[in-house]
Parts: sequence; C-alpha cells; structure tokens
Amino acid sequence: MRKSQSIEEQQRAYAERLLLALGEQLDERGVTRVFVVTQEGRPALDVTDGGGRVRRVFVHLPFCWFYWGDQQDERVSFLQMATAVDRIEEAAQAGWAEGEQGDLRVELSKLLDAYRG
Repeated sequence: MRKSQSIEEQQRAYAERLLLALGEQLDERGVTRVFVVTQEGRPALDVTDGGGRVRRVFVHLPFCWFYWGDQQDERVSFLQMATAVDRIEEAAQAGWAEGEQGDLRVELSKLLDAYRG
C-alpha cells in the first residue's frame, strides 16, 4: 500500500512539475535556466537575463502565478503556459529589475502567531 502524501508534498510536487515544464520551454527559446531547490525546500528556476544576472522564478499556487519579484509586472499566470513563457522570456531579455528580488510568499504560521499574542 502506497503511503499518502501530505498536502504540502503534493503542492511541492505540482510546483516542481510546473517549473520543469516552464524550464523546458524556456530552454527551447535559448533562455538560460537551472532548476533549483532553495534552502527552505522551495522549488524554483534560476533564470539568467541578457546581462548575466539571475532571478529566481517561483510558483505561487493560491494565485496560479509564476513570479520573479513582488511588483505587478513580475508575475504571470501559469494557467496559460504559452503566455507565461513569452512573458518570462521578454522579462529576461529586457533584464531583471535592479535591487533585491521581492517575495510574494505568505507564511500562514506568522499570521496565526500574530493573532495568538
């Protein structure tokens, strides 16, 4: 009998599949990318822009996004993969924004702790 996966494991596996599919299509277009897993265990793609700078592309499952920052123009829906590939390719060719990469991750445990106080 197969042991059932936790919801977190299922979500991570889904995020990995999405990123691997994105990576394959970016690779076909000549965009340099590497699949990585962060120290926190989050899957991501390290995508290199035309200037040699790297940004991490993550998956935000609740909002169905690929994102590489916290600005409105730094996210795209993964529900339409072709559009997402186009947008990420364009962003990488134009060059990543200067400065630190923003993060859209919400840590529910921190929100819960704030209300327990």
